[in-house]
Amino acid sequence: MISVAEALERLLSLAAPLASEEVPLADAAGRVLLGEVQATRAQPPFTASAMDGYAVAGDPQPGETRTVIGEAQAGGAWTGRIGPGEAVRIFTGAPLPEGADRVVIQENVTLTPEGITVTETSPTAHIRRAGTDFAAGHRFSGPRLLRPADLALLAAMNVARPQVARRPVVALIATGDELVLPGETPREDQIICSNTFAIKAMAEAAGAKVRLMPLARDRVEALRDVIGLAADADVIVTIGGASVGDHDLVAGVARDMGVDMAFHKVALRPGKPLMSGRLGGAVFLGLPGNPVSAIVCTHLFLLPLLRRLQGLQDVAPKPRRAALAQPLEANGNRAHYMRAVVEEGDTGPVIYAGDNQESAFLVPLSEANALLLRPPHAPAAAAGAQALWLPI
Repeated sequence: MISVAEALERLLSLAAPLASEEVPLADAAGRVLLGEVQATRAQPPFTASAMDGYAVAGDPQPGETRTVIGEAQAGGAWTGRIGPGEAVRIFTGAPLPEGADRVVIQENVTLTPEGITVTETSPTAHIRRAGTDFAAGHRFSGPRLLRPADLALLAAMNVARPQVARRPVVALIATGDELVLPGETPREDQIICSNTFAIKAMAEAAGAKVRLMPLARDRVEALRDVIGLAADADVIVTIGGASVGDHDLVAGVARDMGVDMAFHKVALRPGKPLMSGRLGGAVFLGLPGNPVSAIVCTHLFLLPLLRRLQGLQDVAPKPRRAALAQPLEANGNRAHYMRAVVEEGDTGPVIYAGDNQESAFLVPLSEANALLLRPPHAPAAAAGAQALWLPI
C-alpha cells in the first residue's frame, strides 16, 4: 500500500492538461481561465461622480450660492465647462464636467430660484478618478477558476469571450450484479445504485461533463464492453469491483485492456482498494464500491484530478483545524477519514466524530459536513485537542 499523498501524486502525474476553448462570458462561470487577458480601456473610463449632487469648481463654503447651468446623468454627459459661481446637476456615474473639481452632495445644499446654496462642506470630493480601478492594459492571468466577481471584472475589461479549459469528460461505470437503478424493482438480493449520483454531482460541480454508462455486470465480457464504450472520455471511473474477491473483476479487466497501473491499494480508510492508471488517452480510476469509500475517494482523488486536467496547479484538498469534541482512540496504519460534524464554538470550530463509521451507511454521511483526518499511527487524542478536517 502507498500513502494518500503518494497516490495523489501518481494520479496527478497522469493528467495531461486539456486544450482551451473560447466561450461567451455569460457561460464562463466556474470555468478555468487559461492564459492572460488585457483590459482594452480603463475603469472608470472617465472621471465620474460618486454621488447625486452638484458638480462645482473650487471648494464652496457654507452660504455660497451657485447658478445651475445644466444636468449630467449616467450615459448623458454635459459637454460644457463649469466656471466660477456655476454648478451642474449631476447623478451618480455621470462624467464630471470640464472645470469641475468636486461634487457637493444634494443633502448639503438647499434649492433657490437661481440655483443652490451650500449648507455644509465635506472633505470628500465625491468623485471617481479615471483609471483608479484599473488602467487600460490591466492584465488578468490564469490558470484560475472564474468566480462571479471575476466575470464582472472581465466584463468591465471588455473581454467578451475568454479562453478557458475544455470541460473534462468523465464516464462513470457502476459495476455489480447486485445493482439496479433508482425507480426499478430490485430483487431481494439486490440494492439500489446510489454512488453514481453523488459522484456525478461532485464531478459536475468541479467542472466536468459526466456520462452515466450502463451498469456493468460481474462478467469479464460485460465489463470490457462498458469500459470500451467509454474509451473516448478523458477520465474513466469504475465504481465497485476494485477489491480482490472472486467477483472483483475491475483490476484484471483493466490490465487486460492495457491499463498500466500507477497504483492499486492505498493506506486509506475507507477506500483501500483504490486503483488508477492510463487507458489509451484516458485516466483510469477504479473506486471502491461502498458508498462512503467511493465518495471519500472522490473528494481526495477524482476532484483534484479534474482540477489538474483543467490547468489548475494547487489542487489537493486543504485541511482545516478544529478542536475535538470528544476523545479519540489511537489510529492504525491507514489514514482514516471519519465522517464528522463541525460547528462553531465559543473559541473556534469544534468537530464531532460520528459514532457510526461503517463505510456502507449513507445516513451518517448525509448528516456530516466534514471528514475528520486521523493520520496513520496517530496517538490517542483528548477532547479539546486540535484535529485536521476537510469540508464535504
